[in-house]
Amino acid sequence: MLQLNHITKTYRSGPRTVRAVDDVTLSVNTGEFAAVAGPSGCGKTTLLLIAGGLLAPDAGDVTIAGENPYAVTADQRARFRAANVGFVFQQFHLVPYLTVLDNILAASMATRPTDAKQRAEELLAKFGLQSRAHHVPGELSTGERQRTALARALLNRPKLILADEPTGNLDRENAAVVLEHLREFADDGGAVLLVTHDEQALGYAKRVERIRDGRIV
Repeated sequence: MLQLNHITKTYRSGPRTVRAVDDVTLSVNTGEFAAVAGPSGCGKTTLLLIAGGLLAPDAGDVTIAGENPYAVTADQRARFRAANVGFVFQQFHLVPYLTVLDNILAASMATRPTDAKQRAEELLAKFGLQSRAHHVPGELSTGERQRTALARALLNRPKLILADEPTGNLDRENAAVVLEHLREFADDGGAVLLVTHDEQALGYAKRVERIRDGRIV
């Protein structure tokens, strides 16, 4: 489902050059929950952004479901991402003035599925958010915000979920809820790539790769 071949990404910081990702090769199969573990600043988030078609690598190839998202125009890449990839971030990235329901539905803007409203209502029920559907994020608990973000990621029935420290702001109970849903997504035939330094989260993955200084070790 996801294949990264010899990915490299370098940043410049004044006179210094920082190789955030250094010749990384990694794959995630259909039905697999894989994790990349490492400390802050080791290149995890950069790797995930490249994997999701959000940040072009300096070298190497990316394929998602057999397609290279960097071989098309920016508009085509955005539509491809919306249809195939769901993102879950530590900071949630919910729109503060939209309700829970509208935050979930926002994922449908690029793909316009005919059953978006029905699908959103199903996800509200799945994540126990029906009573919060018309609340804005500022009225939610931290766990409810992350469940809203996960529901948004699942709205378009993606093939791949990319999760960047999704439990970083959650207590253990709420973290377990999110991780169980990610595992269920993989068990149902999706693919999950999680980047984290949380050992609790790593326990849910079928395979763990360790990254240090931009390299898989």
